[in-house]
Amino acid sequence: MTETPFHTKSEIHPKTDSRLSKIWEAAETYGARSFDNYAQIRSVAETLRDLLCVWLDKGDEPCVFLVPPEGPFQAENYQSGAFSVSGQGYLPLKPISFGLAVRISEDKDYMRLKMHCQKEGELMKISIGKKSPIALTLPLDETQMTPLFELIYNHILDFFNDSVSQYDEGDYGTSAIGFDIYRVAE
Repeated sequence: MTETPFHTKSEIHPKTDSRLSKIWEAAETYGARSFDNYAQIRSVAETLRDLLCVWLDKGDEPCVFLVPPEGPFQAENYQSGAFSVSGQGYLPLKPISFGLAVRISEDKDYMRLKMHCQKEGELMKISIGKKSPIALTLPLDETQMTPLFELIYNHILDFFNDSVSQYDEGDYGTSAIGFDIYRVAE
């Protein structure tokens, strides 16, 4: 029986200190961090989706979905398609957005909020559109989600109440609402 010689990495690639190998190493580190960033943001988004519905109404039936942050959407979970990095040729290392569709009527109308997430050390900063972010400590403790739930709840409620108030006062001429509303067709 002939033994196959064992080769070390430096024997196969003798120029391990080359500039190209340093690029490979940097790209590998970048890839690991970008996957970690995406995985943590996705975990927070899925936790938000699951717990917000329970917080709003006991969660007897789905009332919150993860949807794309822009473009057309249906009231369903889009899995990885709900995130701004979906469909790119690589996973970039940057803040990530996702759409959060919240049921706003008995007729199954949904409002999409564009949520932005950015990991900063052990904090996950989450904001709605361009509003100031809320910081959650990682790993995520579900009890710290309540301020985020309240932010979302108040954001939606304020939109409707402010719009009605502006209408009643005769000052409702703005055309920017900051989110999309979608009705489920049955």
